[in-house]
Amino acid sequence: MNALALFVGLAAFGVCAGVTAGLLGVGGGILMVPFLTLALGLSQHEAQATSLVVVLPTAVVASLELRRRGIGDLGVALRFGVVGAVGGVAGALLALALPGSTLRLIFAAFLGLIGVRLVRDGVRS
Repeated sequence: MNALALFVGLAAFGVCAGVTAGLLGVGGGILMVPFLTLALGLSQHEAQATSLVVVLPTAVVASLELRRRGIGDLGVALRFGVVGAVGGVAGALLALALPGSTLRLIFAAFLGLIGVRLVRDGVRS
């Protein structure tokens, strides 16, 4: 694949991930990590690290736009963000201590459990 096609593909996926994150409130990692591992061949560790950096500006911009329209409380979000940053350091250290294959299985199990829960709750409502 040439560099231009790769750039266009990544840009298109980035826009789709951003739209999905803004629309559904999901972390881009739910989309980004599988894409980076399956489509681009990054290791689980590389994909998770890349996803975390990509998600930051996406989340900030989407949150500010929602707040501009009167939705959400940035004060609460920032307090959660500070606590989340501390947890992020702990999670990154734990991820580095695990083999990539174990990390991939944990990630897959997490996505599966969340999917089952969302379907169950959607059917009930």
